[in-house]
Amino acid sequence: MTINKQAKHEAKQFFNLCVVGGSLDETRVRQVSKSILAANYRNCPAVVAHFLRLVKLDHSRHTATIESATPLSPELQTATQADLTRLYGPGLNSAFIQRPSLIGGMRIRVGCDVYDGSVQARLAALEKSF
Repeated sequence: MTINKQAKHEAKQFFNLCVVGGSLDETRVRQVSKSILAANYRNCPAVVAHFLRLVKLDHSRHTATIESATPLSPELQTATQADLTRLYGPGLNSAFIQRPSLIGGMRIRVGCDVYDGSVQARLAALEKSF
C-alpha cells in the first residue's frame, strides 16, 4: 500500500495529539485510533497504517533490550539502566535477556541503535577479516 503525502501529514498530526509531556499517552492512542476508524473516510487505511508505524517507532525508541551471556548482577543492571537513561532520556523501558549464544559480553539495542560488545560479534568480525 502506498501512502500519499496527505495521509502521512494527517497521521503525523494525529500522532502529535497523542504526545503528552514528551511521551506517548496510550489512552490517547486508543482514542485517536478509534476516532480515525469511526470516521471511515477514503484515506482511512493509509492514515491508520502510517499512524501505527509512528507509534511502533516511538515505542522502539523508548525500549532498551539488553542481552548478556550470563545473568547480570543487580548493580550492573542498575548502572546500565542509569547510563542508558542518561543517553536516551527518562521514560526508557529496559528488558534484560539472557542469551548464552553471545558467549560473553553484552548487546544493547535501543530503537535502531545497537551496541554490540559480545564475544560472538568480535569472533564474527575476526572471521570476516580473514
